[in-house]
Amino acid sequence: MNIAEKIYETVKTLPEQTACEVLHFAESLKAKQAEEEAGRRKKALATLAKFRGRFNAEKFNREDCYDR
Repeated sequence: MNIAEKIYETVKTLPEQTACEVLHFAESLKAKQAEEEAGRRKKALATLAKFRGRFNAEKFNREDCYDR
């Protein structure tokens, strides 16, 4: 039995109002996780933005590279 099944088995014996509270709690955890992920993504993109335009992707000949 996985965790979702265990939660389901526990919640299905609860009164409707209490089960609704469990649902709201789970939804709030999911929203918090999504918000944290968006924050990490925004921070990572801000870090990359500092280096925008600094990389000069010049093509090179591999054989010339070995000659050096």
